[in-house]
Amino acid sequence: MKKRVVVTGMGVFSSLGTDVEKFYQNLLDGVSGIGMIERFDTTDFAVKIAGEIKNYDPENYFEKNEAKRLDRFTQYAMIAADSAIIDSAIDLESVDRDRFAVITGSGIGGMETWQSNHKVLMEKGPRRVSPLFIPMMISDIAAGRISMKYDLKGPNYSLTSACASSGHAIGTAFRTIMYGDADYAVCGGAEAVITDLAIAGFSNMKALSTRNDEPQKASRPFDKDRDGFVMGEGAGMLVLEEYEHAVKRGARIYAEVGGVGFSGDAKDIVAPDPEGDGARRAMLAAIADAGLRPEDIDHVNTHGTSTPTGDIPETLAIKAAFGEHAYKISVNSTKSMIGHPLGAAGAVELIGTIKAVQTDTVHPTINLDIPDLPVCDLDYTPNKFVKRTVRNALSNTFGFGGHNSSILVKKFED
Repeated sequence: MKKRVVVTGMGVFSSLGTDVEKFYQNLLDGVSGIGMIERFDTTDFAVKIAGEIKNYDPENYFEKNEAKRLDRFTQYAMIAADSAIIDSAIDLESVDRDRFAVITGSGIGGMETWQSNHKVLMEKGPRRVSPLFIPMMISDIAAGRISMKYDLKGPNYSLTSACASSGHAIGTAFRTIMYGDADYAVCGGAEAVITDLAIAGFSNMKALSTRNDEPQKASRPFDKDRDGFVMGEGAGMLVLEEYEHAVKRGARIYAEVGGVGFSGDAKDIVAPDPEGDGARRAMLAAIADAGLRPEDIDHVNTHGTSTPTGDIPETLAIKAAFGEHAYKISVNSTKSMIGHPLGAAGAVELIGTIKAVQTDTVHPTINLDIPDLPVCDLDYTPNKFVKRTVRNALSNTFGFGGHNSSILVKKFED
């Protein structure tokens, strides 16, 4: 018998806030977390903007020596995981830690560590490369570090599927609990790729916005004047818990995870299926997994990258999946405010989706002034939040390579 899975803890570390309530309030207020890049000199760069976490000092969260042994993406992951575990109010001394999973995702992993050690190799030779280079860089180390900090000994690993990574991680954690292989899971994703090499790479693909003179208006999903996505960073982590365990300990339950849907496009290394077929199948799979019908969905938090090659196929996918009901759904894009945190996107955006279900409030898609008609004609919740009943919602994440994830969350009922 499949077990029910609920969300009992959430943690976020982002350019819009480092706690869930502040993060969500900023989303509701339409605040942009995008500004000028301060982490490196952008003089020679066409792109000078990102959703960068400002004034970050790792020694506010870690001992100095520990911080030196953790890539920035792992630091973000551990901070968000710590917040989620505290938020869940789980007494770790009273649970079976052998049944506590840690499943995380990152699209790239330790980019800063890779770059800094490559520089050492080129300038000082191979003997000067850090012996910690590999265990700091590898993308699975965030899950390992979280498990070590809390002595969590259940299923433990990381998933990498580009920008869909944390969506797949959360979906896999959901199924791990649903099928009885764990009772609890910390799951989500982290990314820290606001580096000169990463920005140069994405910029030279012509994927990034160059609206440097108006950074807060640069990310504009579904708007006809968009010119690319904006890089973001950060982490989102959730505590998922088997329903009976949560109820028994009197946990606060934010929402229930109803189902997940995964699919592949099998089309292009970076562009999604132009008709959105993979996204359509992922959404319908999540709905079927939850035992619901398309007309039961009230809200879709889109992947919504602010690119024509992404926004248009996703809109077509929603129309194909929902038919006329598509026009009754409140659609939005969190990336309009945080940019695109790559492998962390699924987790950070799912937190916004869960808050919508919990509060019956859908945050806006900012900078949507002129929809890219005729295709982009859905209700994208432009520029102002909407109060409405949100019983069931989907959160979509798609990645380079044609990877698609859709997670369905529903209002919790005993």
